[in-house]
Amino acid sequence: MQYYLAVDIGASSGRHIIGWVQDGKMMLEEVYRFENNLQKKNGSLCWDTDHLFASIVEGMKACKQIGKIPTTMGIDTWAVDFVLLDDNGNRLGNTVGYRDSRTEGMDKLAEQTLSFEELYAKTGIQKQLFNTLYQLLAVKKGTPQLLDKAKRFLMIPEYFNFRLTGVAKNEYTNATSTAMVNAHTKTWDTDLMNLYGIPTHLFGDLAMPGESVGNLLPELREQVGFDCTVILPATHDTGSAFLAVPAANDTSVYISSGTWSLLGVENKQAITTRESAKANFTNEGGYNYRFRYLKNIMGLWMIQSIRRNYNKQYSFADLENMAKECADFPSVVDVNHPDFLAPESMVEAVKNRCAATGQAVPQSVGELMQCVYQSLAKSYAVAIKELSDLTGVTYTHVHIVGGGSKDGYLNGLTASATGLPVIAGPTEGTALGNLMVQMMAGGDFADLQQARNAIAKSFELKEF
Repeated sequence: MQYYLAVDIGASSGRHIIGWVQDGKMMLEEVYRFENNLQKKNGSLCWDTDHLFASIVEGMKACKQIGKIPTTMGIDTWAVDFVLLDDNGNRLGNTVGYRDSRTEGMDKLAEQTLSFEELYAKTGIQKQLFNTLYQLLAVKKGTPQLLDKAKRFLMIPEYFNFRLTGVAKNEYTNATSTAMVNAHTKTWDTDLMNLYGIPTHLFGDLAMPGESVGNLLPELREQVGFDCTVILPATHDTGSAFLAVPAANDTSVYISSGTWSLLGVENKQAITTRESAKANFTNEGGYNYRFRYLKNIMGLWMIQSIRRNYNKQYSFADLENMAKECADFPSVVDVNHPDFLAPESMVEAVKNRCAATGQAVPQSVGELMQCVYQSLAKSYAVAIKELSDLTGVTYTHVHIVGGGSKDGYLNGLTASATGLPVIAGPTEGTALGNLMVQMMAGGDFADLQQARNAIAKSFELKEF
């Protein structure tokens, strides 16, 4: 049996999932799970990359313990965040996370050089204050010595690959999220970097999903008890999740539902028009140069944050049931409002937005949850209408993959708000997409369609 390992790290947790193909079906086994949280360091919100790397190694040891040793492994994470390495391969400074406030005002600074419309026409990437371009401008402004010392730029999964293999490789799908890859040439836009004074020598050639990074370093082999080849999946988790959508036709909208809700479709070409820029849709690079044309919606982050505000005394199922009991509560907020990005209290942020917009302020947990659930469903409906206007396609189905596909109440509300059937599943969308690339590289599937067909017959899908 040929085993493959997907290490899928999201903004709140990570897991190791072993996959293999048996009788034409994809089989999965979760081997290891670990926490991931932003931490305050020197006044900044940072990722603990040392903890995350140690967790990656522990999960690999767990594969050895159960006797399912992977031939290849691939790592995917969230997008936009990065590390800078010095000439000895050591990390410079802390790994500041995208929810940190350092990027405030960086979009205005960038627009002194190039308007957003001009930037969008080049890269096709939506404006979000945490885009890597804005983060690098924040580094240039606040800690320029780090950029001066830096010899290499690696995004988070690339950095973990580097620590596993000693090989530094930039991967295409995640690189596009930086707003520094040209959507037409599909390579780093060095003219753009030069305009902003970002050193071009930090960036390597872009490798595609399916390419090998290398084998484990000798000390890692000793630690985990085996060797395997590290393969590039679509290292941006949304790139992997979209691969795993078992859509039967081209008129389906995809939602990768997790901490963020990424709603969109796959296109052959980027759409970089002024109308698209205004609607703030993004053209992220995907497997085999497909473009994920999508909108970032705040997603389950709001629900996760509310649960933390109540010290996790309620399960997600409890919160869902309390929302159902308050189904008549009418208030709806714009889930993409910046107040919800990283508030001290999500509970207060939602209440304040309701008050600021002249609506009933939620008093109970149930009313609060109903407001969030209804607001998410409405935001999906608005985004699908925008998508249809921009592409000229009438969409017939909504496919939801990822952890949020388990949320039956939200799926039902989404079907009502959009007027479209919602097909939910598979839950492990991101890990599946990661494994699919490895399985294609390993010869288990001939192409993407064959892999998608296998997903459709391997996992139960629910229709709402």
